[in-house]
Amino acid sequence: MLTTVGGAPSRAVLPYDLGMGNGSDGTEIPADMPRPTGLVLAPFRALRYDPDHVDLAAVLAPPYDVIDGAEQAELEARDPHNVVRLTLPRAEGEPAAAYAQAAATLAAWRDAGVLRADAAPTLYVYEEQTADHVQRGLVGALGLSPAEDGIVLPHENTMAGPVADRLGLMTAVEADLEPIFLVYDGGGAASKVVAGADSVAPEVEVETSDGVTHRLWAVTDPSVLAEVAADLAGRRAVIADGHHRYATFLAYQAGRHAAGDGPGPWDLGLALLVDGSAFGPKVHAIHRVIPGLPAADAAERARSSWAVRDVAGTVDDALAELAKAGVDGPAFLLTDGDRHWLLTEPVATEMEAALPADRSEAWRALDVTIAHLLLIRRTWGIEDREDVVDYAHDVDAALAAARASGGTALLLNPTPVAGVAAVAAAGDRMPRKSTLFVPKPATGLLIRAFADQPS
Repeated sequence: MLTTVGGAPSRAVLPYDLGMGNGSDGTEIPADMPRPTGLVLAPFRALRYDPDHVDLAAVLAPPYDVIDGAEQAELEARDPHNVVRLTLPRAEGEPAAAYAQAAATLAAWRDAGVLRADAAPTLYVYEEQTADHVQRGLVGALGLSPAEDGIVLPHENTMAGPVADRLGLMTAVEADLEPIFLVYDGGGAASKVVAGADSVAPEVEVETSDGVTHRLWAVTDPSVLAEVAADLAGRRAVIADGHHRYATFLAYQAGRHAAGDGPGPWDLGLALLVDGSAFGPKVHAIHRVIPGLPAADAAERARSSWAVRDVAGTVDDALAELAKAGVDGPAFLLTDGDRHWLLTEPVATEMEAALPADRSEAWRALDVTIAHLLLIRRTWGIEDREDVVDYAHDVDAALAAARASGGTALLLNPTPVAGVAAVAAAGDRMPRKSTLFVPKPATGLLIRAFADQPS
């Protein structure tokens, strides 16, 4: 059962080791920079919207990196205090001006009482409910550690540009504005706390315009916090979403220590941690589109390396066949929306020739790996670049793009959470645009301002 008591809880013991070496990139890590010896999700003082000042549903937003220009404008128009004004600030001139604008906006909202800091450090159970799914996990302050420590495992590579952008913003606002999203294999005390949250009324309940209901429960009981900390200490987690934000956390932390600031709130970062075996996320496939390659031609050319068969019926019928075929091995669906071809049973010698021997078995077994290296590159002889191979987050978008370009929609089965975790555990990275974890945590429910955190 979830228990909350009055007053500030005692702080959970954090398993840190101050003995440091060098990072995997050769960068010297300051000797006083804390390095967790286990998975840490600590209570924190959250900065939250005051419901007396705003309509909470109108001020929340999706994560910054899924918002396009039209949606940004719509969010800004929805409410003058929408959090998108912090995560995607606008200003004339250099990016630094926009970052400064975000910092000024955050300060003004605090001064006006629009945002208020919680009195006590807290872990939050956070639930997102859609019409057919419930995801629930813990939001807290994640102990930061590089990938080589094997505690927080990335499964995708990052690019310098987005990290530089988020680092500039974080430096200006001195806060974690939105959480990263982690998945782990639970079953212990932390999972029990999450599972029992709905035995009491939530502290926050709001439905956003996308039909998702968001609920928050506060966990402040010192004994419960201690049980959660002890349970998580021996575990590890995989980054489901937020690789660039996590890289930003690490860069900001290193910068503060290099500047001589010592241990502080920058040694942790805001995170949602979800048990993948209970109340876990859905994983959707990200499909591919090959413009200008007719689907019938693509299917005919695939016969040299694959078993190819026509699938009658609708796209939904063909997708059902794809799902069944994927149980036994790699399988893909080629379609232009009118005709469909199922690809299975790749030729073993072609597989061996296409997949590098020095990569992990988990990486080599991924459908998305096989799609790019065997099907796109080797079978079709197509250069694998973003301006040659397009991406679509749902089937309808893939079909529309294929029709518009006279091309082929290459539809994939989703990668299981266990497959993502296996690749991360092996120290590998997924091919780009491999997985879409949903639902994503809303931005604006919980902000972690550094000045509010306990010393």
